Amino acid sequence: MVCSHAAAVENITRITLLLLKYKTIAMTTPLFPKLAHYLADAANDFEQISLQRKALLRQIADGVIDALDKTGHAALIYVCTHNSRRSHMGQLWAAAAAAYYNIPGVATYSGGTAITAFNPNAIQALADAGFKITGPEVSPNPHYSVAYSAEEAPVEAFSKRYMDPPNPADHFIAVMTCAHADDNCPFVAGASLRVATPYEDPKEADGKPNQAQVYSQRCKEIATEVLYTFSLVAEKVANG
Repeated sequence: MVCSHAAAVENITRITLLLLKYKTIAMTTPLFPKLAHYLADAANDFEQISLQRKALLRQIADGVIDALDKTGHAALIYVCTHNSRRSHMGQLWAAAAAAYYNIPGVATYSGGTAITAFNPNAIQALADAGFKITGPEVSPNPHYSVAYSAEEAPVEAFSKRYMDPPNPADHFIAVMTCAHADDNCPFVAGASLRVATPYEDPKEADGKPNQAQVYSQRCKEIATEVLYTFSLVAEKVANG
């Protein structure tokens, strides 16, 4: 009976790890239900990511794994020129993905090379996905409180340069989310790793009939690729 029970436990463990390997479940989902459902749906799109793109995302995952192994902490700064749209999406999806897979020690940030403001259309796309976003009175560069879980502190989101506080000054992974920042920032001071994963700018749809659709698509694309990245980290953690 003991052998039978042990075999059953081993079977369950093997199945769980296999499911995690193929990204069909998360280790835990302490997220708002709508957001957790959105990410579970995004995981179904992993196979649509190209092999070339997956290789880049694996570089980011390897950087996170290496930092966690060495120090127990990993910091990522998502960089785009104006820190207005794609870099915020990267930061917030990375925070949510780390929570989705229950990966402790991950801190996510965003920044640019110029200061503008967190774009309202990007905010709407993220809110539609399940983030709970509250903001102050109108100002040139509002600071928003973005929550993804009742168990985690909300993220303070606003436009800043990548080297400005509260972003770390060194020992971080720089993820370049736009081609302009990639071309104009070949060297990111303080970064232990720099990986370029540029996305098309949803700004091109501003004021057009397809505006909401384009922002929604870009939000889902970034969510899917960031979630894939952290699924690789989770797989490594699960396998020791």
